[in-house]
Amino acid sequence: MNTIASRLQIGSVLLLLATSLYAYESLQGPTELLYWDKTNTYNGYTWFGVRGTTYLVNMEGRVAHTWPIGTNPHLLTNGNVLDANNNDPSGFLGFTEVNWNGSNVWSYSETRTNYSPHHDFLRIFNPKLNAFTTLYIANKTVSSNQCIAAGCNPANGQNYNTAQMDAIVEVDMSGNIVWEWWFYDHLIQDFDATKFNYVGSGRSISNYPGRLNANITGMPVQKDWLHCNGIDYNQTLDQVAISSVRGELYIIDHGNTFLSNNPAGSLSLAASSAGDFLYRFGDPARYNQGSPPSILANWTQSTTGNKQMGGNHHVSWIASGLPDAGNLLIFNNAQNLFEHTQGSYAFEINPYLNALTNNTGAFVNPPDAGYNIWQPDVSTTGKNTKLMSRQIVWSYQPKASHGMTSHIGGSVQRLPNGNTLICSDTEGHIIEVTSVGDAVWEYINPVGSDAIVKFKRDNWPMYNSIFRAFRIGTNDPALSGHTLISGNTITGRTPSYHSP
Repeated sequence: MNTIASRLQIGSVLLLLATSLYAYESLQGPTELLYWDKTNTYNGYTWFGVRGTTYLVNMEGRVAHTWPIGTNPHLLTNGNVLDANNNDPSGFLGFTEVNWNGSNVWSYSETRTNYSPHHDFLRIFNPKLNAFTTLYIANKTVSSNQCIAAGCNPANGQNYNTAQMDAIVEVDMSGNIVWEWWFYDHLIQDFDATKFNYVGSGRSISNYPGRLNANITGMPVQKDWLHCNGIDYNQTLDQVAISSVRGELYIIDHGNTFLSNNPAGSLSLAASSAGDFLYRFGDPARYNQGSPPSILANWTQSTTGNKQMGGNHHVSWIASGLPDAGNLLIFNNAQNLFEHTQGSYAFEINPYLNALTNNTGAFVNPPDAGYNIWQPDVSTTGKNTKLMSRQIVWSYQPKASHGMTSHIGGSVQRLPNGNTLICSDTEGHIIEVTSVGDAVWEYINPVGSDAIVKFKRDNWPMYNSIFRAFRIGTNDPALSGHTLISGNTITGRTPSYHSP
């Protein structure tokens, strides 16, 4: 981890490792490929799903293959595609898997009335079953009685009639539920000493970073309480990561809460203290170990406090064999950070770093790792000094903040050559950047909500949005045995782009 340690020595300019792209606020402009530095990109195919179609395009944006689904598509190692069964990431009934030719080969529907799948899911290989399974996020109904039993303040009782908390559900290829983890089972509270999850005498919420406060200030339990939107699985660690739009990510122990061929036992273990968070990152004020964002006294300045993320999407581990494998990536939309000038970021987080920036090999509670003081570069307008966690070991943001601002969605992917592919959802913007932040490939989605367009006008936000995008290497196992012939671009125009 010497490379990471050397990066962290930069200290106050940590966030400015990646600031050489000078974006601008263009109201209108061409779609598809804008820029390609052929020498410094990671060549392959770019993958994204929009408006019911999944596209695989080459580096020029020419279409190499399509599939007849396209919400949040996942390319499987066998070349099949797993996706939601309708076109709205925020809610659907289940999943469909299609083969290379687009024919259905597997499907699953959530038939329980108190579960609502949404946003994210993935196919995993469960080592204890020696078989593939599917994980997905679902909002699970919480009754008013359950809320009160968990120590939720009765003063907020009007919210409890429609309350939901996210669960992670795992089903096998036959559609049997083999494991489930639920936030409700990992609540803590300091409101009612008579309840089972009370903090205990002489203790406080701050003593329980592995649990979630049932009475978060200003955010009582309600419908879609946490709005989780991203899930990933680390097979080596047998752990699950999940991100909440409220500004946190959590890591959960799957391996030690899963019993083979014993779903009831697995559910019981997952609901026990063995299922408490192994790690959380993003907003330590949620467990009383940090300060929240706020507007300062003169109303023209603000502070992010110790809050690091807001509105964040797509938590994922950097896979084995890639640069900085084992670290976490996340798209920090930067909503609700009270920044004077807003702009989104891509973060890389090493959850094992301590205050000396040493890799401990074990999870370190982020407040214990401490903070660097980030001082904006003089050319970065409208940004205030703020505290940045020492566990953030790399980040990207254009100097022109609004060059990458997405209030929703987004994804981050580490590439084999050390570059990072970033999808900024709102404007359908895909960027490949180097480790020092040079933009080497830039693409604008041409698929709008009512047409495929060669030139994007001043449309409403989300007109040409892309929930996520990924780069697929030419040697990826999923492409094995398939002949890819790149034809026209999505719009049919001849590629026209800038290069060095």
